Amino acid sequence: MSGNNLLVALSGQPNCGKSTVFNMLTGARQHVANYPGVTVEKKTGHYRKGQTRVELVDLPGTYSLTSYSLEERVARDFLLHDGPGAVIDVVDASNLKRNLYLTLQLLEMEIPMVLNLNMMDVAKRRGITINQEGLAERLGVAVVPTVGKQNVGGDALKETIFDLASREARPGFHIDYGPMEPMLEELSAALAEDQRLAATYPARWMAVKLMEDDAEANVLLKRSHYDAPGVLKLVEKLRGQFQEEAGLAAERHVAFARHRVCAEIAREFVKHPEEKCKTLSDRADRYVCNRFIGR
Repeated sequence: MSGNNLLVALSGQPNCGKSTVFNMLTGARQHVANYPGVTVEKKTGHYRKGQTRVELVDLPGTYSLTSYSLEERVARDFLLHDGPGAVIDVVDASNLKRNLYLTLQLLEMEIPMVLNLNMMDVAKRRGITINQEGLAERLGVAVVPTVGKQNVGGDALKETIFDLASREARPGFHIDYGPMEPMLEELSAALAEDQRLAATYPARWMAVKLMEDDAEANVLLKRSHYDAPGVLKLVEKLRGQFQEEAGLAAERHVAFARHRVCAEIAREFVKHPEEKCKTLSDRADRYVCNRFIGR
């Protein structure tokens, strides 16, 4: 938070009700333009919290924060380079497991974050209950329920995001990547040798992205690390070593690990009715998961 101004990013997957949350927080104080150099729409708005002017940027809806699509790159570049003081991660409370895939990637970026359980009315109608306190403790972030289209929960969300940004509380949640962990530690240590890079990007996040062979992470490394060729050579060696030992491409292992954690969290903190009919969203969830696993 800079002076009396606070920049907040609003992130979420498509169809999570993110636009209704944006409207609930900003009202009519909105502006629509494009991100510089691209045709992706940039919607901004603002509201006041005491003496602080909060600028809210509605990021493109994305299922992930990779570099596969223009929307994903735009969202990730904003989070990395525009310096938001906090992120509101809007999730569809009735489809938490699917939405957590993006949540986990935001947590890995170590930006102060609030998990916004939106569409709680839909979850309640379907007989779904969520252990909010347990979920907050497991992820290490505040959890705030809302019903955006009914303007329910907006004040609590504003209060929570202001408190979070004031304390600059960063999440400490880590995904356990199992057999890849020693390689991530080695790579993180090599990245941390450059203080400029370490001050700009979380070393573990960068290590995971490089092991995924993320093209944009390679670009960031070349711009920021004094020995980028040496680090890239190490990445190539570690990726080859992992595939030989695990019999699986590193990027597929990362995706599988994230989906495993999403399933574990949903199983622990989300309770469904005994007899649950398959909804359209459930069927879409299967398609989305297969999409990531196939990458």
